[in-house]
Amino acid sequence: MSATPQQRFEALVSAVRDALRPEEQFTLGYSAEQSQFVRFNHAKVRQAGEVSQASAQLRLIRDGRQAEQQVTLSGDAQLDRQRLDDALEQLRQTLPLLAIDPYLSLDENAWHSHSLQDRALPALDEVLTLLDREAGDLDLVGIYAAGPICRGFASSFGSFGWHQANSFNFDWSLFHDNGQAVKANYAGQAWNPEAFTARLRQAREQLGLLGRPAITLAPGGYRAYLAPAAMDEITGMLCWGGFCAQALATGNSALQRLYNGDASLSPLVSFDEQVSGSLSPAFSDEGSPRLDVPLIHQGRALQRLVSARSAAEFALAANGADSYESPCALSLAPGNLANDQILERLGTGLYISNLWYLNYSDLPAARMTGLTRFATFWVENGEIQGPVSTMRFDDSLYSLLGSQLEDLTCERELILSTSTYGQRSTGSSHLPGALVKALTLTL
Repeated sequence: MSATPQQRFEALVSAVRDALRPEEQFTLGYSAEQSQFVRFNHAKVRQAGEVSQASAQLRLIRDGRQAEQQVTLSGDAQLDRQRLDDALEQLRQTLPLLAIDPYLSLDENAWHSHSLQDRALPALDEVLTLLDREAGDLDLVGIYAAGPICRGFASSFGSFGWHQANSFNFDWSLFHDNGQAVKANYAGQAWNPEAFTARLRQAREQLGLLGRPAITLAPGGYRAYLAPAAMDEITGMLCWGGFCAQALATGNSALQRLYNGDASLSPLVSFDEQVSGSLSPAFSDEGSPRLDVPLIHQGRALQRLVSARSAAEFALAANGADSYESPCALSLAPGNLANDQILERLGTGLYISNLWYLNYSDLPAARMTGLTRFATFWVENGEIQGPVSTMRFDDSLYSLLGSQLEDLTCERELILSTSTYGQRSTGSSHLPGALVKALTLTL
């Protein structure tokens, strides 16, 4: 019987520990995946294949100096051990050339963490059958990815973490003959054919609405509903340093005023880093247990994400954040708006399914700019009238999630990262939709 990924990782840890010299310490990170990828065009399979890969991140520490090297693993135990031995020797040669790291901070606790989320994934035939039945006649373009993702960590101090989770992610767009499109996604760890079918049918219904004459709006403030996917774009911008201890300490965070106590958001807004139960491992890439962290409670800033390095540099208490101090499992608490009441409560205004190409137009003011795209509709008296031509918005988070926020939906959507750059991501967000009194469109 072939070794499991965890057993292969444990063998690598044992090999590094055996090769270590008395005055040396090490950490070893591990990433692996066994992923099935399918690319679709016109709702037909155009490309299908599997990716099996693994890598190790070896860090050597001695006399206050550290150096690290990434090693691509082959799956052959003898070859992989030789690659780690070679990497260890290279790091030994590099360390004396480096300056002492003043902010080197190591977790010397012998912590242990183990998570195995092995829910059964859908058979590809089931996915293809549902897709053909519900959207086989449409111009559907998309990518389906599924399979287990593994993360591991170990150190010479006796810490050991293992995380393995199955997940699927289907990201697609439906294109209308007029060139407009609906973008949709269905992802998670527990496959539900009824939920997948409902998502396909909702996208198909929106596609039909794109056939109506486009409506052009003048610049100005408009009442708007932002669907969870649109909210994901906004909160994704916040993850660029918004909760980062290093950015906050150096005055480079978009939420600087909030954390300084000079501004607040709506009492409806409570953000948490909710690692427990998520697709992300319960330990950081630096080798510390990850904690659930309350970031914002009822519009007021609470904690920030603090890595071990920032803790040493800025005299803070570390809370298991990765080195880049960005949320890996951001959760926004639900509100009171039921999904079946969204159009009625919106009344007249914008229904925004997605936002696109966001960036900061004024970082200290938490002001963002971006485009409406895909399925954005004009609604009058609770009824969709037609699609809205692409518009640019420019507004502050202190407005959208502050003074202008009317309500959040009581139902939330789990959105898994679609990133496959280098490897499949374990990042996620759990978000409601938002009803806002005014969103500023500029052109």
